[in-house]
Amino acid sequence: MLRIDNRQARWLWLQSQGLSKTPTGPLDLPETIRSLGYVQLDTIQNVTRAHHHILWSRNQHYREPMLDRMLGEDRVVFEHFTHDASILPIEFYPMWQRQFRRLGDKVAGHASFKKAVREIGAEEIKARIAAEGPLSTQAFNTKVTGKKQMWDRPPHKRVMDQLWYAGELATSHRHNFTKYYDIRERVIPSHYRVTVHDDADQIDWLCRNALDRLAFGSPGEIQRFWGAVDAKETRLWAQSATNNVPVEVENYEGQWLKMLAPPDIETRLSNTYQPTARLRIVNPFDPVVRDRNRLLALFGFHYRNEMFVSAAQRQWGYYVYPILERDRFVGRIEIKADRSAGHLRVTQYWSEPGVRRSVARQNKLAAELARLARLIGVRNVLWECAGN
Repeated sequence: MLRIDNRQARWLWLQSQGLSKTPTGPLDLPETIRSLGYVQLDTIQNVTRAHHHILWSRNQHYREPMLDRMLGEDRVVFEHFTHDASILPIEFYPMWQRQFRRLGDKVAGHASFKKAVREIGAEEIKARIAAEGPLSTQAFNTKVTGKKQMWDRPPHKRVMDQLWYAGELATSHRHNFTKYYDIRERVIPSHYRVTVHDDADQIDWLCRNALDRLAFGSPGEIQRFWGAVDAKETRLWAQSATNNVPVEVENYEGQWLKMLAPPDIETRLSNTYQPTARLRIVNPFDPVVRDRNRLLALFGFHYRNEMFVSAAQRQWGYYVYPILERDRFVGRIEIKADRSAGHLRVTQYWSEPGVRRSVARQNKLAAELARLARLIGVRNVLWECAGN
């Protein structure tokens, strides 16, 4: 059985996710998104929103308005749900039909949705959008009735979301991150809408393309990549796919884990190279760190988002970024933009155990902070803690 040692595995994973090379050179944004598979959207604009940061990390010629133009004007991407709201290449749309069906049926079965439909029907919402053009949820004014729960939403929001999950409505564009819904026929080019693949073909495509982007993975990692197939479907695919290569991958503790790899794994291994020495500030929603179990197994790096954890229970901070140097996570940093004052504020900084704060490393961190400041159009990096 082919064995992939831990260093090879880290190099291969970072290379497959676009974080090995220096993020310079010509920008091909559609190809960047295609190679990643998807880019997760996130509402929080701590420095810049996660989707902008993820794309900028792959090529620092990227600027914030570019993705909005691709979605709302060029129609070369569409928005839907992987493990979370994400941007996907438009050519993936025919393979997303089962996800529309799965999520649409799931949401439609909720009692809260059935109650919402009694107050504002789906046909009423679709008729308004068809007549008036793209609308956000702000165009409707139904209210939550009865005892309010934490995650309650007005009936029109529940119905619009279900129509979006089911693929009957599509994201037309976003303005200041507010989503505008339109009927799919006005958003998705017809040849993508009319192309039909059976369910087995979609499962095969989803699993193969997940493994292709993972470079190696367990059935669980393959299943979690898109979140569009369930565990049983992935397991059956893994058992029946004949051209996958069984491999053993060494984790950071020296244990060997049985996994699958694509047919060209030996070619990939021969073409791996040491990642760039440039220090990288990685977004918490970056695909390289999103699967925390994989992150820990490969890098020995314990990480969690603490923005949804109460302040008293946080170990680190509200929005903390991992710091990557070559194939090693060497620290964490809490930074926040103050755009009105023209500052990028560094509020906390930690080195990982055994990592020395050398002058060279601090200079590389300062250079990356300066580049991040330029992305969001602020002038100064303001250190408010020890470490500079």
